[in-house]
Amino acid sequence: MRGMSAETLARWQFGVTTVYHFLFVPITLALSFLVAILQTIWVRTGQERFLKLTKFYGKLFLINFAMGVVTGIVQEFQFGMNWSEYSRFVGDIFGAPLALEALLAFFLESTFLGLWIFGWDRLNKKVHLATIWLAAIGTNISAIFILAANAWMQNPVGFRFNPETNRAELTNFADVMLNPVFLATFPHQITASWLVAGALMAGIAVWHLHRISRQTGARSNADLTGEHATNEKAFRFAAVLGAVSLLAGGVGVIASGDFQAKVMYEAQPMKMAAAEASFDDDADFSILTIGDLNQEEVFSIKIPGLLGFMATGEWGKPVPGINTLQEQYSVELRQQLESEYGPHVAAAIPDDYSPNLPISYWTYRIMMTLGFIAMAVAAVILFALRKGRLPVNRLWTPLMVVFPLMPLFGNSFGWIFTEMGRQPWLVFGVMPTAAGVSPGVSPGMVLFSLILFTLVYGILAVIEVGLLLLYIKKGLPEVEEPKVVTDDDEPLSFAY
Repeated sequence: MRGMSAETLARWQFGVTTVYHFLFVPITLALSFLVAILQTIWVRTGQERFLKLTKFYGKLFLINFAMGVVTGIVQEFQFGMNWSEYSRFVGDIFGAPLALEALLAFFLESTFLGLWIFGWDRLNKKVHLATIWLAAIGTNISAIFILAANAWMQNPVGFRFNPETNRAELTNFADVMLNPVFLATFPHQITASWLVAGALMAGIAVWHLHRISRQTGARSNADLTGEHATNEKAFRFAAVLGAVSLLAGGVGVIASGDFQAKVMYEAQPMKMAAAEASFDDDADFSILTIGDLNQEEVFSIKIPGLLGFMATGEWGKPVPGINTLQEQYSVELRQQLESEYGPHVAAAIPDDYSPNLPISYWTYRIMMTLGFIAMAVAAVILFALRKGRLPVNRLWTPLMVVFPLMPLFGNSFGWIFTEMGRQPWLVFGVMPTAAGVSPGVSPGMVLFSLILFTLVYGILAVIEVGLLLLYIKKGLPEVEEPKVVTDDDEPLSFAY
């Protein structure tokens, strides 16, 4: 990294920490609801297997939640450390949604999650059940405000620029919360989270079903007795619930993704062109293109007219390419920036208005490919488990190890595309990335913190994976029917 600027190193640092933190986010968003569903079934039926499943997957959820909180704190530090100019510029806009996220959503989820952890023998069943539902709702409310803030960076609305303070000032909070980019991104992210949590739940359950088959030699649940039969029945339900959740989430991702593509084209046409790596106006969608950045294609597989439908809803309608938009931005956008924000902002814009094309092109396709493969595996799981059958092929173990990673990495690649596709802007069309860096931070300082954060996150990754594997291998816990303690002097018990 010798010779890199403070801006480049700061972008690397934010990218590393953000992508790492985001690995925990989709699991938290949807697994909290899946655990709540399992506990609801237990409260309604009284069947012990659902209590076991609740505590088994609840423990995995808590490990993930704790690590997500720890890694998320670093994100706020970085705004002040490396991006002080950006923080000053957007502070008035982000203050309201981020304050609401902390005061409303985070306190809601953390408070009721604490009651859920320690309330098994202090609260009656229905009240205790309500705590996990409220915690799950809190995690998703948190996503609302975070995504609203990010959507403003993609499509700034509801503000005015104050040239005296050189800051964006909020004029309409409703416009920020009803930003078309947010209205498209929120359902897309929530449904994508169900792919991740569904794959995690199903992958673990099928792995245990395969292990039961190996240990007993059984090929169906009719061949099982005793504890194996009990565990098989529980994990079969979890496998089906996870696979169905993934498929339902996949349908939601496809529908919301179509809406999001059209909104993206309206707000950020250059991002759409970069996703296609299309230099010239085109209506065809590239499934695979091999070429170079000199606009010469070596090999290409395209679906005629699909890109036009994805962007505008009209099959075959040409979409502006990079060259067209580059020419447009060079004249119109630069003049706008100079007149509204002053020459110092316009001077920070590079001559090239397009993002990194290989990253934009491939992350967009990897995101979609991993999602479709995960949906196919979920369908295979449902087919393989039909009529009480067990997964007996030895390939099930490596497949179930990789399976949860497919939608998880698909989510990550989707966000890499979203953020990298916005470049060279921090706030699209308003603030260039180069203008948001802290002026007093040297490359050496950023490099030191980048190395430090990477090492710390590496240690946390080992701890996270180690804890998850430990409790996954242990399988379903031994449980007793919770009894509400009436003695106020009785110490709180930790149920995990």
